[in-house]
Amino acid sequence: MEEAFEAYTTGHADGSAGLRDRQRADHPDTGDDYRIGVVDGSVAAFQAELVAEVRRLLGENR
Repeated sequence: MEEAFEAYTTGHADGSAGLRDRQRADHPDTGDDYRIGVVDGSVAAFQAELVAEVRRLLGENR
């Protein structure tokens, strides 16, 4: 179970940075966890950019 959490966390960090590690994604035991982390990290990064752009358009300086 610990390996699954580590794979997800690594995937989330990679997804947030716009990266993907094919070797980790293809790992037979933790590949699914890594890929889900990548998707979640990508979505989180997109949301952060979207919120920042909306705030910029609205003239907020947060």
